[in-house]
Amino acid sequence: MNIFKSIRVYFNIRPDLEEKQEIIEEITRGISFRGANLWILITAIFIASLGLNVNSTAVIIGAMLISPLMGPIIGMGLAVGINDLELLKRAAKNFSVATLISVLTATIYFLISPLGEAQSELLARTSPTLYDVLIAFFGGAAGIIALSTRGGKSGNVLPGVAIATALMPPLCTAGYGIASGNLFFFLGAFYLFFINTVFISLATAIGVRMMKFPPHSFLSTDKAKKARHILTGVIIATTAPALVMTVNIIRTSIFENNVHNFVKGELSQSGTQILSSSADRQEATLHIVAVGREISDSLRKVAEGRLASYGLHGFHLTVIQGVQSDSLLANSIQKEQHLSTPASDHQKLLELSTENTALSQRLSEYTLYEEYARELRSELVILFPSIRSLSLAPIVEVQTDTTSSTRYVAVLLGLEAGKTLPPAEFVKLQHWFRARVPGDSLAFITKTVHSNKQ
Repeated sequence: MNIFKSIRVYFNIRPDLEEKQEIIEEITRGISFRGANLWILITAIFIASLGLNVNSTAVIIGAMLISPLMGPIIGMGLAVGINDLELLKRAAKNFSVATLISVLTATIYFLISPLGEAQSELLARTSPTLYDVLIAFFGGAAGIIALSTRGGKSGNVLPGVAIATALMPPLCTAGYGIASGNLFFFLGAFYLFFINTVFISLATAIGVRMMKFPPHSFLSTDKAKKARHILTGVIIATTAPALVMTVNIIRTSIFENNVHNFVKGELSQSGTQILSSSADRQEATLHIVAVGREISDSLRKVAEGRLASYGLHGFHLTVIQGVQSDSLLANSIQKEQHLSTPASDHQKLLELSTENTALSQRLSEYTLYEEYARELRSELVILFPSIRSLSLAPIVEVQTDTTSSTRYVAVLLGLEAGKTLPPAEFVKLQHWFRARVPGDSLAFITKTVHSNKQ
């Protein structure tokens, strides 16, 4: 018990509390949105919109520090905590005015802004999760503690709360959604703002009750019960969609991690570069795009058999490589130009695509002539029985006294030992090859093949 009392000393904030009536009066003064407060809010909205538009985190943080929007939100929490209906009405009215003006200001900015592309800072405000609920709640708790204690208002707590809860960016993103006609952006951003509002107010109300602020009025049992039901309903309605989104995000994250581990563990090999991996859950197919050393069918089948051990039950593996992968890479780059990927990254991808095309063409030359040699072998044996072997290959001849070079196809003929081709037959053979083998220039080379060699 002595240990418990010793620990309580460290967590006891009552000696640091200001006069409760002074705290109530100070919070009440911060509720009003007229004159200077309103103009400061408008300028803060413009600054935040600019920051979101140019994707500048520093500018957005600056706007959060300037904004006076926290006042009516904490005021609503205080009103709920001390049962002050009139204060709640005033705070809600000022909050509504501030919200409306903020969204209108952001809408006007994005309507006249020449930069219409949705940057990552904008996109981050369209999908609230349970983590945003927790941030708002703990931010509100820190805020009411700072406002209620000596020295709390002059420290870093309130600026930190303003940055952590991020009230301004969702309002600006909602304005962007209206300006661009994107309902998804508007609803997602406004929902995030609503989460922040509800849980900052809730934390404030709980803090006020725990610090035993004097109630403005006492509610009857029926009214208190009704108020609790309303508050519980609002909390559940606010939290439920965020909880669903959070579960989906966690599931997606686990799935993507499984895909990453599968690719790294089963398909990574020396000389092969995996450009991308994507999964189609509806068709239960995992698409892999690779360049470089080819992934063999045997390796693909072995890897496909191990999909289940990575949590990818029922999935099939599709590997796109060679010329197909290069075409897919080029198409994906063109389709994704509207995203906020830096231009330098696009340039690197295009350079990689060009380099891959050149390498594929060079490789195809060698495989092409190998196929020609196999196809011509059966005819060659019938037309020219003395020829025992045939090799075709594109080669480059470089002169030692000049910088010029000549490209041609080398035709290496293996003649049976002791036999030669008569001049007339050799001319016939040259004409036959030139008609069957593509190439501007053919160079014929002969060698002797002994009977003990193939």
